[in-house]
Amino acid sequence: MKDKPLILVTNDDGITAPGIRTLINVMKTLGDVVVVAPDSPQSGMGHAITLDSTLHIEKIHVKNGDYHAYSCSGTPADCVKIAVNEILDRRPDLVVSGINHGSNSSINVIYSGTMSAAIEAGIEGIPAIGFSLLDYSWNADFEPSKPFIKTIVKNVLKEGLTDGIVLNVNIPNLQQKKIKGIKVCRQARANWKEKFDKRKTPQGKDYYWLTGTFVNYDKGKDTDEWALEKGYISVVPVQFDLTAHHALQQLNTWNLNE
Repeated sequence: MKDKPLILVTNDDGITAPGIRTLINVMKTLGDVVVVAPDSPQSGMGHAITLDSTLHIEKIHVKNGDYHAYSCSGTPADCVKIAVNEILDRRPDLVVSGINHGSNSSINVIYSGTMSAAIEAGIEGIPAIGFSLLDYSWNADFEPSKPFIKTIVKNVLKEGLTDGIVLNVNIPNLQQKKIKGIKVCRQARANWKEKFDKRKTPQGKDYYWLTGTFVNYDKGKDTDEWALEKGYISVVPVQFDLTAHHALQQLNTWNLNE
């Protein structure tokens, strides 16, 4: 009998976050699960890795014992690295990251610890998916997303992913409405208009809070932002080769070797 697929689960909100609990429960219906996740929130860490301090791993007691779990003192990317190289006894068939409390659509993918864990797995040649729900609340309702997550994961396990590609999946926060379905999309052209809220400590020293407004410049009907606004789950294939291939021809016309 063929072994069940081995699924590594991680996130950036920390190992105690409700989102990762939901993802674990769905993955247990599809394969053998090992969890390696940060021991504290690591949102917005991007693809940071730990180079100048030690990493610590702690095995977590799982009440019913139907999966293995470890907390890691490092970043989401660290979690994938240490899981693949030190914890697992074989390479995982899939890495899933999330479910993130908050959006990772459009430009947010650049800053996302959730997606960086998935991208790290992709760099290792492992199919990977990052899942996010557009609700920052710790008490967010992940239940409506479960059947859709299962469908996406089953397809990836069956079909695989193109080398160098991972999936960025975002789920709309519809509250009383039903999710309409799943749309394969491109990343919308959007960014944050940032503002720093300047304040003073009681001792008179300046400090700052980063705030901002998300601005979507993209009116296309094939983007993740459009799909989410219309009540669909967006699935964006993401590549970690950042080469702007379309610009190579122009740059090769420059006189760079005078």
